[in-house]
Amino acid sequence: MAIGEENQQVESKKDDVLVPLLEEEKKSFKSEFNGGSFLGSVFNLSTTIVGAGIMALPATMKVLGLGLGISMIIFMAVLANFSIDILLRFSRGGGSNSYGGVMGDAFGSWGRRLLQVCVLINNIGVLVVYMIIIGDVLSGTTSDGVHHPGVLEGWFGEQWWTGRHFVLLAITLIVFVPLGFFKRIDSLRHTSALAVALAVVFLVITAAITIFKLFAGSIEMPRFLPDVTDISSVWRLFTVVPVIVTAYICHFNVHSIENELRDPSQMRSVVRASLSLCSIIYIMTSLFGYLLFGDSTLDDVLANFDSNLGVPYSYALNDAVRVSYALHLMLVFPILFYPLRVNVDGLFFPSARPLDSEKWRFAFINFTLIFVVFVLANFIPSIWDAFQFSGATAAVSLGFILPAAIALKDAPGIATKTDKILSIFMIFLAVSSNAVAIYSDACAVFQKNASPKE
Repeated sequence: MAIGEENQQVESKKDDVLVPLLEEEKKSFKSEFNGGSFLGSVFNLSTTIVGAGIMALPATMKVLGLGLGISMIIFMAVLANFSIDILLRFSRGGGSNSYGGVMGDAFGSWGRRLLQVCVLINNIGVLVVYMIIIGDVLSGTTSDGVHHPGVLEGWFGEQWWTGRHFVLLAITLIVFVPLGFFKRIDSLRHTSALAVALAVVFLVITAAITIFKLFAGSIEMPRFLPDVTDISSVWRLFTVVPVIVTAYICHFNVHSIENELRDPSQMRSVVRASLSLCSIIYIMTSLFGYLLFGDSTLDDVLANFDSNLGVPYSYALNDAVRVSYALHLMLVFPILFYPLRVNVDGLFFPSARPLDSEKWRFAFINFTLIFVVFVLANFIPSIWDAFQFSGATAAVSLGFILPAAIALKDAPGIATKTDKILSIFMIFLAVSSNAVAIYSDACAVFQKNASPKE
């Protein structure tokens, strides 16, 4: 009897070592609180989806036209819903409660590590870009020898405390560090709700300006379909595909939100509600942004809000748009930081106890990641170009390639014929859009480097 008990204890300890951190989240969270609400989960997932990419969508309308562009946004929402549904169904079929768990079931430890590396690359890249944009909006930026003043510089002039380094340091200490130390993703539901509200503020201001100018007769009707005249214009259509393909990437937070949900059976409804809300925001932002600026729409529509808009209180509205967007990104930051912290811990400490029970390891990982993002954003602002290669690839892998691979591998034996057909299509779409993105980015870099010689 004693020997049996001893063997049972050894097996239990062995299981504790082998069960990854991501598989322990649900047990740990459920013991601490009664579960997250449906509405809070919708806000958290929606905030994961809506980030900096929303500002590139009006430019896609300029290339695709309103009809094709809006159709693509709706189509990608449907495809994202399918890929998330794969993760939920196959994780339940295999008894896992995390993205890492279902990857481990399908491909073993190397599959789990691949996922964790993708999350690390994608989320660090996105967080650095967010911090760079916040610095540009508030403190200004210099491009080609021309300085574009930020909001704080416009209000108070050039002061030491309006400089980029000080502003980002203050925001990091006041906003990012406190919000980054929440142990449950559900704790961010209020900031997520505010982040979504700020995205709506940007949308409402843009819509109001557009409607005012429509009634004033100063806006031309936009194209409904793309303007295809030669082979280069056809090629240009494909350059905007990566923007739309990556618009709904939120897969790394789905299981964390489900694990904390009071009623996990509501997760599919949470996903559909979030995708519907974000699709409406995307469509309206694309529509009014493109209507307002037409063929002058820049790749980042926020850059269009730095001159006279031809309406009363133009510069005040410009500042309102930029400040609301900067605040939106500040509140999106912690919702993307959470899965980064969890996956980094799982990558480097796979056999350790759950992270939320180890306060020193928790603090070390938090401070290290925030410090890395802060340093990169301050001293390597051109890192945006680098992460266009690595980040875009990691993002589409998380959203489409890995879920499709899970369905094709079909470890629990539940894949349907439709699952496999759509999975092959997702992989084709993701790989082709990545190839286009890498090629177009490489051409832009080479042209930029060659231009001084001309």
